[in-house]
Amino acid sequence: MADLEALKREVDNPDVEKLKSIGDILYYRGYREHYRDSAVISRAYALANVFTEHKKHIYENDLILGSVVGRHLPEGAFSQAEADYAKKIVQSYGLVSFQGGVDHYTPDFETFLELGVGGVLEKIERSLERYQGEKEKTEFLTAAKISMSAFSDMILSYAEAAEKKAEASENREQLQKAAAVCRKVATQKPETFYEALQLVWMIHLSFLYEQRYAMALGRMDQYLYPFYEQDIRTGILDDEKAVELFSFMLYKIDERRLIPEEPGYVGGSDVVNICIGGLKRDGSDATNQLSGLLIEAVRRCNISGPNLTARMHQNTPDWFWDACLSLIATGLGYPALTNDEATVPALAECGYPIADCRDYSMVGCLEAFMSGKQPPWSDGRYNTPKYVELAINNGICMQTGVAIGPATGRAEEMHSMQDFMDALVKQMEFGVYEQFRIYENENRRYHPIQYAQPYLSCYCRDCVERGRDINDGGAVYPTVYGLGCMGIATVADSLAAIEKLVFCDGTLTLSQLRDILICNFEGYEDIRRKLLEAPKYGNDDDFVDKYAVWYLDIHAELFRPLRTKDGGRVYIAIASNTNNIPAGLEVAATPDGRKNREPLSDAASPMRNMDRSGLTSTILSTSKPDFKKVACGSVMNQKFTSELLMNPEKREKVKALLKVYFQRGGQEIQINTVSKKTLLDAKKHPEKYQNLVVRVSGFSAFYHKLSEEVKEDILQRTEKNE
Repeated sequence: MADLEALKREVDNPDVEKLKSIGDILYYRGYREHYRDSAVISRAYALANVFTEHKKHIYENDLILGSVVGRHLPEGAFSQAEADYAKKIVQSYGLVSFQGGVDHYTPDFETFLELGVGGVLEKIERSLERYQGEKEKTEFLTAAKISMSAFSDMILSYAEAAEKKAEASENREQLQKAAAVCRKVATQKPETFYEALQLVWMIHLSFLYEQRYAMALGRMDQYLYPFYEQDIRTGILDDEKAVELFSFMLYKIDERRLIPEEPGYVGGSDVVNICIGGLKRDGSDATNQLSGLLIEAVRRCNISGPNLTARMHQNTPDWFWDACLSLIATGLGYPALTNDEATVPALAECGYPIADCRDYSMVGCLEAFMSGKQPPWSDGRYNTPKYVELAINNGICMQTGVAIGPATGRAEEMHSMQDFMDALVKQMEFGVYEQFRIYENENRRYHPIQYAQPYLSCYCRDCVERGRDINDGGAVYPTVYGLGCMGIATVADSLAAIEKLVFCDGTLTLSQLRDILICNFEGYEDIRRKLLEAPKYGNDDDFVDKYAVWYLDIHAELFRPLRTKDGGRVYIAIASNTNNIPAGLEVAATPDGRKNREPLSDAASPMRNMDRSGLTSTILSTSKPDFKKVACGSVMNQKFTSELLMNPEKREKVKALLKVYFQRGGQEIQINTVSKKTLLDAKKHPEKYQNLVVRVSGFSAFYHKLSEEVKEDILQRTEKNE
C-alpha cells in the first residue's frame, strides 16, 4: 500500500520556499523562436515550450504523477537579466485578464476522457481538413494542434522521469506502474479508473503551468464513475484503492500554498472546486459511491483544498447527508452544501435546457457553471449598502463629499418610506449600469484573435468543431458575467431601522439621521444604540425580513435586462468571499448602527452577532428571499459548535433543520465548527496552529495565513450551540 503520510512529508518541503518561478523564461524561450509567426501561432509555441521544457518533478512516494514544482528553480539557477528580459517579451504579448475570460472554468472532462489526447488530436485534424482555405480558423486549429501535441509530450516526459526515478527507488514498482499509466494516456484514451484520474490531474496541471487559476475539477463522481464501476466489476479496483488514488491527487493541490511565488488565494492554495452529489441530467439522484469516497479522501488530506461542494436535493440519501456533516464537523468546513431545488430553476430561467441545468458544476468559490460549454467565468462586486448611503445624501458620498450618484432628492424632501425606497432604487439602477460599463470596458479590450486561447478551447464544446476560440463564438453558450451583491443584512437592517425610527416611531427625522451618519455617530451614542436595537435580519422577524426579500427581488429585476457582448446573461450572486471587508471601507456609517469603514454583513448571512434568536430562527429568516432568482449562487455562513455535528442525536436535529432550510428555498449553507476559544488562541499562538483550517466565505483556508481583518470577521460570527 502506498504511504500518503510519506507523500505529505515530501510535499511539505521547506526548501520549496526558496524556489523562484521561471514561467516567464519558459514562455520567452518559446516566443523567441517564432517572432515571424502570427500571435496565435507564436503563443502556441510558447506554451508548448512551457509544457515540454519544465522540469518533471517526481515525488518518491507518488501514485498520480505531476507537480507544479517544475515551474521553479533555486535562486541563482538563472540570471536576473534573463528573467527581466523574458518578462518584457511576455508582457508585450499580453495576457487576458480575469474580466476578459481566462480562468475560473470547468473543462469538458467527460468528452476528453472519452476521446483521450489522441482522439482530440484526430478531431483537430478533421476540422483542419474541413476549414481548408479559411485562414483564421486554420491558424486557430493549428495552434490547438501545437498545444495539444505538446501536452501529449509533457505527459510522456513525466512517464520517462518516473521510470528514471524508479531505477534507484525503494518504491520502484509503484513508480513504474505510475509511469506506465502516464505513458498510456499520453496518446491513448484511458480505460481504467487509475488512467482516467491520472489524465484528469495532468489536464489540471497543464492549466497551472499556463498560470491559470481556480480551474475546477467539476463533477468527478459523475465522469469518473463509469471507470470506477467497470474496475470494481472486474476486480482491479476496490474502494480503499480508489480513496488512496484520490488522496494522492488531491494533496498536491496544496503545493501552490507552499511555494511563495505561486499565485494562491487568501490564506491557502488554489481554489479548486469539486462538485459531488446532486441530480443527473434526467432528474434522478446522482449521488453514488464515488461521492462518499471523495469525502473520505478530502478528510485524509486535511488541507485547505479542494473546495468541495455537495449538491443536495429532496431525494439526496441520508448517508450522504451524514457523510457531509461528519466531514464538516472536523473543522475543515467542507463541503459547502448547495440546493439543486433553487439553483437548477435559476439556471433554467436564463434559458438553458433543463438537462444542462441539472448538470451544472461550480467554479471558484460558488459560481454555478455549465461544464465545458461556456467561456470562463468572470465577476465583480456590486456594493449595495453604498447606494443606501447615496439615497440618504442625494447622491453625495458621505466619506468624500463627491457626487458619485444621481441627485434623487434631499432627505428633507422624503416624507415616507416609499419616498426613500424610490430614491434608493434610482441610485441602485445608476450603479448597475456603472458597474456593468466597467466590466464591458475591460471585457471588450481583448482582440479575440490576438488573445485567442486555442489550448483551453480544446476543453470546450464546440470550439474545435467550429474552428473558433472559446471567447469568440466557439462555445455552446455565450459569456456570462456575475455581480456579487454586497451586504444583504446591512441593507435589510438599515431599511428596517429607517422605517422604525424615522417613519414609525418618529424618534428622529431622515435629515437628522443623515447628519448623524456623516459624523459617524460621534456624540449620538444613544441614537446608535436605538439603531442597533431595531429589528435585525436572521431572527425570523418579518418587519426586517421583508427588506431581505425585496433586496433579492430588486437586484434580479435591475440586472435582468443586461446582456454580455455575445448575448449572455448577467447573474447576481448573494456572496462576498472576504470582500465585505474592503467593501465596508468604501461605505460610511449605515442606519443599522454600523460605523464608518467597518465590514459589511457577510454574503447572504445575517450581520455577525445580530442573529441572536437561535439557529431555527436564522434558518427561517434566511430562507424567505427567493433564491430561484440567483443563477450564480449564494453563500450563507454559519458557525456551529462541533458538538452539534459530532453528537449523533444533535446531528440528526441539525440535518432535519437544514433539510427544512432547503425545502423552503434556501440556496446554500456552509458551516464553520472551529470554536471561538480555539480561534482566539490561534491568533495569539499561530505557531501552535499551523495546520488549522477554517471556513472563510466560499472557501476554506489555513487560519494562520489569513489577514487580521479576516480572522476578526470570522471570530465575530454568531456561534450556534443549539
